[in-house]
Amino acid sequence: MRSALSTLTTRGRAFLSAGITSTVCAIILGQRDLLRVGLLLVALPLVTAMVAHRSRYLLSCSRDITPSRVPAGQGATVQLRLENPGRAPTGLMLLEDQVPYVLGSRPRFVLDQLRPRWHRSMTYSVRSEIRGRYSIGPLTVRLSDPFGFVELTRAFTARSSLVVTPVVTTLPAVSLSGDWSGTGDNRPRAFAATGTEDVTVREYRMGDDLRRIHWRSTARTDELMVRREEQPYQSRATILLDTRAVAHRGTGPASSFEYAVSAAASVGAHLAAQQFTVRTLTDDVRAGDAMWHDRGISGPAEVQLLLDSLAVIRTSARSEFANASPETASTGLVVAVLGAVSTTDVAALSELRRGATRAMAIVIDVAGWARGGTGEAAPTLPAEEQATLLARNGWSVVVAKPGDRLPSVWKDLTGSSSTVKRDFIADLLGSSEGPAA
Repeated sequence: MRSALSTLTTRGRAFLSAGITSTVCAIILGQRDLLRVGLLLVALPLVTAMVAHRSRYLLSCSRDITPSRVPAGQGATVQLRLENPGRAPTGLMLLEDQVPYVLGSRPRFVLDQLRPRWHRSMTYSVRSEIRGRYSIGPLTVRLSDPFGFVELTRAFTARSSLVVTPVVTTLPAVSLSGDWSGTGDNRPRAFAATGTEDVTVREYRMGDDLRRIHWRSTARTDELMVRREEQPYQSRATILLDTRAVAHRGTGPASSFEYAVSAAASVGAHLAAQQFTVRTLTDDVRAGDAMWHDRGISGPAEVQLLLDSLAVIRTSARSEFANASPETASTGLVVAVLGAVSTTDVAALSELRRGATRAMAIVIDVAGWARGGTGEAAPTLPAEEQATLLARNGWSVVVAKPGDRLPSVWKDLTGSSSTVKRDFIADLLGSSEGPAA
């Protein structure tokens, strides 16, 4: 009874109070007609509350987000489908979907009635300027009786995810000669001592053709195995993203860190489209998940995995780069997107590029971004001097300033010789020349 009374609205409580008052006055004054009115006013909200409390409304809800993965700054459409599979019609309903504040205000809908076997569809739009993975839901339903005496609140448990990825800029196609590494027809194969079958079969991966299943190896290993087909010669690329908070400036989408994340996403998507096998590293290069994304999946799926990981990446509390380990040694192409670096950082980065066929770095001029951001102190060296230190250690370097477009930065970086490297070589040639005779 107490739970049923708790569902009364202001109107229901007003009717109940008026009925009790009328009943008391009728008893005192001896008015039978007023007593009937008072009892009616008391019974109406109480009976409605009891019936509504014992009623079992059967409602089903589904939510569809299109698309489920959007770049920052672009909108997505959420469609709600509410169905009444029961036999009793519902009264007035107020729907409210739980949405994070960064996606916009919470949408509300009013449905007058939902008859048995009927369904209604509602749509609304969400948009975020900040990347991340957001949970939408659950849907809250408030049911009301025709008189407005009772209001029941029900909540679904289903939630849906929306991934807001960094902005990916299309980069110009340039020649990356000398960056081939990996496995293929032109690379010698290392056979195991037990025979060639150990290298011609591998574990089943999502998306593999079922016709390639090797049943003999599956029975022996008790795991689903497939035949390894000869793959074309493939290149590898490592993308290093500097996530140290002390190396960046600015706040929100206009910070240097967000520029670095967008640059890493654009370079990764561009290299994956160029048939590169891409992996991502952060300033903690010893992280256990810093493995090659060699899952035998297609290029678009590789890009989606990369964007999903960059969508939720955050700044770290590290002050310097960790030393590279043999497991994270780079082969092929290395592209580093860096904030403010010091001499110690350059030495650690040199260990990372050891064994790579080519090393390129985008040094972000964080001094050009707004002050008072995530960084704790200003960079000790200007961006040009940081680039010079990297160039002396074999990196092809370009400095990115606020307002520089990524296609232009990428074109300058992948040119035959970057500006910083060309100036460094000119300085070496000038210092090696003796005085004029």
